[in-house]
Amino acid sequence: MEANWWKNSVVYQIYPKSFKDTNGDGIGDLNGITQKMDYIASLGVDVVWICPVYKSPMDDNGYDISDYYTIDPVFGTNEDMDRLLVEAKKHNIKVLLDLVVNHCSDEHLWFQKAKNDPDCEEAGYFYFLDTDDGKEPNNWRSNFGGSVWSQLQDGRWYYHTFSPKQPDLNWENPKLRKEVYKIIEWWLQKGIAGFRIDAITFIKKDLSFQSKLSTEGIRYPVENFTNYSGIDVFLQEMHTEVFSKYNCMTVAEAPGVDNKSFQKYAGENGYFSMIFDFNWDNMQDEKDKSSEPAVERWKAKIFNSQLFTSKNGWSAIFLENHDQSRCINRFLESKDQNVFSASALATMYFFLCGTPFIYQGQEIGMTNAVWHSIDEMNDVRAKRMLKEAVELNTNSEKVLNYINELGRDNSRTPMQWNAGSNAGFSMGVPWLKVQANHNVINVEDEERDPLSLLTYYKKLIQLRRHAVYGKVFADGTFQKILEECSGIIAYKRAISNMEVEVIVNFTNQQKKIKIPSGICLLSNYQKMIMTDDTLLLKPYQAVIFSNT
Repeated sequence: MEANWWKNSVVYQIYPKSFKDTNGDGIGDLNGITQKMDYIASLGVDVVWICPVYKSPMDDNGYDISDYYTIDPVFGTNEDMDRLLVEAKKHNIKVLLDLVVNHCSDEHLWFQKAKNDPDCEEAGYFYFLDTDDGKEPNNWRSNFGGSVWSQLQDGRWYYHTFSPKQPDLNWENPKLRKEVYKIIEWWLQKGIAGFRIDAITFIKKDLSFQSKLSTEGIRYPVENFTNYSGIDVFLQEMHTEVFSKYNCMTVAEAPGVDNKSFQKYAGENGYFSMIFDFNWDNMQDEKDKSSEPAVERWKAKIFNSQLFTSKNGWSAIFLENHDQSRCINRFLESKDQNVFSASALATMYFFLCGTPFIYQGQEIGMTNAVWHSIDEMNDVRAKRMLKEAVELNTNSEKVLNYINELGRDNSRTPMQWNAGSNAGFSMGVPWLKVQANHNVINVEDEERDPLSLLTYYKKLIQLRRHAVYGKVFADGTFQKILEECSGIIAYKRAISNMEVEVIVNFTNQQKKIKIPSGICLLSNYQKMIMTDDTLLLKPYQAVIFSNT
């Protein structure tokens, strides 16, 4: 494979638990992904990222790993993974797996040994503290709510950035780091093309473990320690010891990385191929997302990020993932949600500088669910947030409304394959409820409709990976255009003598612009209205023009 092959790629993210169930237990599995490989290939993508399928007690849906070398029985077997890799290769599709090494499961053999024997080697793989008064070591708050500390029966406290069932690994220990590198190399030699790397900016801790000033009764957020001083040593060693020896794609979830650190993470000689760009991933504070002022504020975030990252490295660009609610709900008012606004949203991000990621169901326009109570949900973070709200006498209804809008289970409802029973996801009882709107939003119907969102996404992918135009998207410069046009998001990608302009009216009002020069490569409306030198953009109309 050529160097930096991932710049020309489009990635499709799969949340296996919700993708396709083949054995009727209500949970998606590896054989379901293999069975749907023809569909994945039909999209035109060339990389799939599969969320964790390792052995796990599933406290956090697989992000709590108890055995890094074994597929969890709920997803299948190691042989099923081998068959999936073979089938993917037949379709010229590369496979990324999640690398979760900030923490493991409390049921991992390492932690079980450490729990039973404070003096064993594995005890050094974690952060344990004793306190004179028996109280927790400090006032830090975990990302999932509550303390970052949990206590064992022998009195020792152990540290967890996330759930108590996800003890953090001690990266200060060189033996632990070698074990991590062995895991990485084992999977790369098996034939995967790389990793999406989970929560990597949390691996370096403030080893003083001192309490921090915070509002009375409110714990100090541990996310303040992302990208903590000294982390560079660990990341450079991991890159040198493993990643640099393989032509692999590494995508880091790296909250806390600012412009000052960006090049070290995702520059030409960075620790990773790219990092996710979280700088413009929602419009949740806007009262009317379709208003021109709201669009202008959002556009400024997008363009400020692009002007920097396009000159200093590479980003993973996205609208959705397994940790967020659906993009149609996050970026569009309910009154404006339709195939035109959804395709405008897709067009806007797809040709930015970076590698585009599509999350399962995004391509057909899946939406948020409606959660009536916490009992309908599965997400451990949502449950802990609600529990913390009750403990702090916070309005629990307000927290439930927040979860309805932004909760992680919104993106984890089963994939909607058809209008039939359980949306064609499973013959059994699905682990999470199926959306009621699967009778109108599903793959089968949209595959038959030449004007569907799914059809349009295929056109976007085809253009992004085009033999000629793909070069400008992979290597071209980024430039803002039509800055004077409020409510319009427009930019130019250019390389040598080739220029491509992406123009999106991101409002529910008609807009007039000067007709772009060149040829129209794509429009999300069937017709364009032109008079003299003016192009009338309909609400949420997106057009792409090229000078050649």
